[in-house]
Amino acid sequence: MAGGGFVSSGGNGDYEGKVTGFVIMTCMVAATGGLLFGYDIGISGGVTSMDEFLLKFFPNVYHKEKSMKNGGSQYCKFSDHLLQLFTSSLYLAALVSSFGASITTKALGRRISMLIGGLIFLIGAILNGVAMNLGVLILGRLLLGVGIGYANQSVPVYLSEMAPAKLRGALNVCFQMAVTIGILIANLVNYGTATMKKNGWRVSLVLAAVPAIIMTVGTVFLPDTPNSLIDRGQKEQAKAMLQKIRGTSNVDNEFEDLVIASDMSKQVASPWGNIMQRRYRPQLTVAILIPFFQQLTGINVINFYAPVLFKTLGFGDGAALMTAVITGVVNVVATLVAIFTVDKFGRRGLFLVGGTLMLVCQIAVGSLIGSEFGLDGNGQFSKVLGDVTLAIICVYVAAFAWSWGPLGWLVPSEVFPLEIRSAGQSINVSVNMFFTFVIGQLFLTMLCGMKFGLFFFFGGFVFIMTLYVFFFLPETKGVHIEEITKIWRSHWFWKNYIPAEETRV
Repeated sequence: MAGGGFVSSGGNGDYEGKVTGFVIMTCMVAATGGLLFGYDIGISGGVTSMDEFLLKFFPNVYHKEKSMKNGGSQYCKFSDHLLQLFTSSLYLAALVSSFGASITTKALGRRISMLIGGLIFLIGAILNGVAMNLGVLILGRLLLGVGIGYANQSVPVYLSEMAPAKLRGALNVCFQMAVTIGILIANLVNYGTATMKKNGWRVSLVLAAVPAIIMTVGTVFLPDTPNSLIDRGQKEQAKAMLQKIRGTSNVDNEFEDLVIASDMSKQVASPWGNIMQRRYRPQLTVAILIPFFQQLTGINVINFYAPVLFKTLGFGDGAALMTAVITGVVNVVATLVAIFTVDKFGRRGLFLVGGTLMLVCQIAVGSLIGSEFGLDGNGQFSKVLGDVTLAIICVYVAAFAWSWGPLGWLVPSEVFPLEIRSAGQSINVSVNMFFTFVIGQLFLTMLCGMKFGLFFFFGGFVFIMTLYVFFFLPETKGVHIEEITKIWRSHWFWKNYIPAEETRV
């Protein structure tokens, strides 16, 4: 079933085709890889706020929290390096595995990397659910990380290569939509399992197997991308697949450009060495700064530790988990805004509006917490102040969900020429995972040390990254993925890095 027709500007002419039902369904199935990432992000914060889980694996934290109900600094009651390691270890494994995923993605195709990621994540989820000691629990987390490293390296590239230029943003944002749905489902699961008298945390952790099964089974039926097929010498299959996903037999112009891009990529002996060349400095900068800034927005403070954060601010156990559900709903709804606007208003507009709102919200939350808890951490929000803080956090989450959330994955996945695409995406994922690890490992310690000033700390990075977008990030809306270098050639700053004779990849 085909939708409306489109014509995309290509290197040798116009690309003809339709928005086919096949390509939309294919991209939606692939995007379910985001469920893995999202479910794990959402589940860890709820589980680490459950008394049974804390008493079994982190008894020191459990006893410290209970003792502080009679007074003491609320900023520090969850500060524990081992507890933070439970959350953060996954992302260290994802960082390392993303480099292996780069090799697999290039040699065997995007689809195989997605399949490997789903299977390894499934094993990790089972280990977490049956863990009887901290060692097995951390091992399960590490396997989850390997699965996420493979999925996050391959899925955004898959979506960018399958989608037509005019819908690339919306279809790629489906990955982030799946992430937000995964977070919301995890929050709902935690809210339900917290009422169980025994083993509620086990149910929460083992249910991570469900998104892994969905992705793994779905990937079995997915085709590989024309770009990947050409890169592996399967040109006839690639052309047939391109005709199928574009809904027309007239794909000669686009196919020719893909073949040229592939031929040029094969002249590159080492993608990892090549990406360091001056001509690729704009793309390398994006691969490093976009994921760096995405994590330094402070969003994973909410995603990882929402229940813990709200308990710190004086919410009860059930109320803390419910606030996490509320922010999860806001996250999903606001991501829908990105899907319907990213290819209409462009990437830069969403980045700038989202960044401005996030900055205002960080300052407001820091000010409210500072006014009530001060430097000593003694205090508790009234119901009115608690509701106001929750509302501001919801605005903050919404601003992230239509800007840095989805665009933090979309923009890096669409700016690399084919010869360095796998290497570039691996750098993007590894930087993202490294700073996700840093935030996960250090947030509770930073909250204890920096107190309410931590929110101003994140706000400062939001200000810097908004300036970066304004001055240094060009608009990529509607530009074919194999023609993207042209935008760097016309940019006021980055044109100095692109050789004058270079007009496409």
